[in-house]
Amino acid sequence: MLPPLFAAYVAPARVYPQLWRLALGMALIAGVYFLWIAVLGGLLWLATGGGAGLNLRLQTIGQGADPWSLLLLLSTFLGMALGAWAAARLLHRRGWRSLFGRPAVVLRDFALGVAVMLVVGGGVSLLFLPFVPALEMATPLPVWLAFLPLALLGIALQTGAEELVFRGYLQQQLAARFATPLGWMVLPSLLFGLAHFAPAEMGENAWLVVATTGLFGLIAADLTARTGALGLAWGLHFTNNCLAILVVSAMGGLDGLALFQLPEGAAHALVLRPLLLADMALMGVVWAACRLWLRRR
Repeated sequence: MLPPLFAAYVAPARVYPQLWRLALGMALIAGVYFLWIAVLGGLLWLATGGGAGLNLRLQTIGQGADPWSLLLLLSTFLGMALGAWAAARLLHRRGWRSLFGRPAVVLRDFALGVAVMLVVGGGVSLLFLPFVPALEMATPLPVWLAFLPLALLGIALQTGAEELVFRGYLQQQLAARFATPLGWMVLPSLLFGLAHFAPAEMGENAWLVVATTGLFGLIAADLTARTGALGLAWGLHFTNNCLAILVVSAMGGLDGLALFQLPEGAAHALVLRPLLLADMALMGVVWAACRLWLRRR
């Protein structure tokens, strides 16, 4: 039996719960996502005139290596969000609100997620500072502040789109067919982790990155089930990505607006591995804090 709040959240998905609709919906999401990327690529081609300059610019955008490239990369997730809306509307006859949950709950729980990640996550992170190499300033403060509002909007879009697809559309539709958490919690989290598989960038830590993101997927899926909305998972996801993208970059990419970064060479696999393991421990503490708060609420 599903948790009561989650059962109400899943109810709109029960109208058209067929698995073929879900499979077609995921294909539609991917199609809209890549179509939007193609549109952005076309606009960039017109702006640069094509040629070698375009290829270099696309590579820079793919790495989020400077402020404008990072913002363009984050903007590609609009296609993912539009794809989730199109799949829900065209294949299941439901709209945005059914994917997010009740707006008041989403806003309240989003704020809770931000607060828990900043207070609990930030406090735990301080314990690991003695084991982190000395940080270097990466982005001048005036530049960082100038781009900060757009960057926050971009990360809200990126994390919101991922939550819509994995904890909204996919988790809801699977829960409409399967009562066991193995179906509606584990499978979306596994796919979420695999979506972050990047051996070219992460090298021998690629599967550890999958495990780390997969663990976050499980935590986000559980909290979505306990609250019946995306707000708490989205708030945690948003704050985590803000810290990783805008404050300290440790992954060797998406560092175009990082305020600090590890010194050159410190992001080596042997250094990154314990940081990823520490991040998994941190997320476990944050999850426990959220569950404790929800139990008392």
